[in-house]
Amino acid sequence: MKKGKFTTVAIFQYSSEAQIIKGRLESENIEVFLTDNLTIDTDPLVSNAIGGVKLKVLSHQAKEAKEILSSIEKYSLDDEGNSIHCPNCKSEQIELFSTIKDFKSLFWFIFGVLFSSLPFYTKHKYKCELCLTEFDLK
Repeated sequence: MKKGKFTTVAIFQYSSEAQIIKGRLESENIEVFLTDNLTIDTDPLVSNAIGGVKLKVLSHQAKEAKEILSSIEKYSLDDEGNSIHCPNCKSEQIELFSTIKDFKSLFWFIFGVLFSSLPFYTKHKYKCELCLTEFDLK
């Protein structure tokens, strides 16, 4: 790696997300460095406490990296690659999230916290960023 100053261009909750974006940026010959990824890989529950995985690039490549990041679709797609639409307002600004709303998911969440393991069971839903409607795909 060339010597130079790094600039943080993105922050991710998990290192897997950062690794995917890192690969995309490196394919465009942008030098990338991740910080706090090993700590979060060791204990994912500390991600919010330490501010997530920081994706850094050389300062002179920051503008180009941000342009590439802005071109990447951040919203959810279905299995065929089509945008998911909100059943209420028809918006495409849909994000996938995990929820703990039943006994089974609560039990496995507590188990994961107590024994420092990843959850075995999580329920995923979609949420519209505009009207805040939560829904499952049919």
